[in-house]
Parts: sequence; C-alpha cells; structure tokens
Amino acid sequence: MKLVVVSAGLSVPSSTRLLGDRLAKANAGRTAAEVQVVELRELAVEIAHNFTNGFPGRNLSAAIDAVTAADGLIVVTPVFSASYSGLFKSFFDVIDPEALVGKPVLIAATGGSARHSLVLEHALRPLFSYLRAVVVPTAVYAASEDWGAEGLDGRIDRAAGELAGLMTGLPGAKPAVEEDLRVVPFEEQLAALRSAG
Repeated sequence: MKLVVVSAGLSVPSSTRLLGDRLAKANAGRTAAEVQVVELRELAVEIAHNFTNGFPGRNLSAAIDAVTAADGLIVVTPVFSASYSGLFKSFFDVIDPEALVGKPVLIAATGGSARHSLVLEHALRPLFSYLRAVVVPTAVYAASEDWGAEGLDGRIDRAAGELAGLMTGLPGAKPAVEEDLRVVPFEEQLAALRSAG
C-alpha cells in the first residue's frame, strides 16, 4: 500500500510540509502504507514547461505516476488570496482528470490566519469532487496560532483515521442484498394509507 503526500509549500522549512508530515505520521499508525512526499516547489519549472510544450519532464512524470498509483493521497497547500496556491492547482491541472477517480484524498491547508479556513470547503473540496476523488469528511486547516495549540492534534488524528479507513476498507460494512430490496408500488402505498386513516 502506498500513501503520497503532495506538498505545495514554497519555503524551507515549510509549515505546509510539516502539516503533511504530521498527517502522514498519524496515518502510518493505522496502515502499513509506504509514504512518498512530492514537493511541488521542486517541480515548478517542469510544471510550467508542461503547459507550454505538452510533455512532462522526468521528475514531473515520476511525481504524476506516484500520485496516480497511490492508494491514498494527502494534499496540502498554503493559502494565497483566499484559495489554494497556483502551483498546487497547476500540478493537478497537468494530471489526467480521470486519474483520481475513486481515490481517497485528505485535504489540508496552512495559512497565517484562521479566517482563511473555509478555503478547504470552497476551493479544495470542490476541486477534488470535480476530479471524482473520495474526499475524507474531516479537512485540516492550520493557522499560525494552531501550531502547539489544543485542537490541531485531534483534527489531524481524526482526518488520518478517516483516510486510513478508506484506504483499507471500512470493517463491518455489508453490501446491500438485492433480494432484501422490494419496490412497493405506489397504489399499494396509497391503499395502506387509506386503511390506516
């Protein structure tokens, strides 16, 4: 099993990469997944060239292969102008739109203020819903004041648990048996209502 962390952090060290690493570590306690990190900062030139010539370079091609072959993804972006970074969006623009269908994805973001936390719901979740990935219910946003504060660890743990559940298959889930499903004709439903009244 393979888990890929896509980090769009621009600085070194990066709080975006730190959040990705913490999410991957929390997931590692629940799955035996091998973790690979894709640093988009290192691929920026190849991503730009891909847009102009239509072909990914060697490193970008390897990153795309890793993401499309992963059993689960953790994607983390810094917030710029109330949305994900252009580098983050550009990377997912060069991936085949069908490549992430059904893939479990944990979305996360970092920013200077808690006011930007809705970026997860109005930008990241719609992007991955459009790509028909399966986005875990708990998204993780870390503002500057969240590091070392109460609450971040709990969100990280909950989100990682949800991702692990999707990657390994939820235990105890029983498929619906067709014989148990009987369509009741509308006339029969009306008759039952008349006799009850």
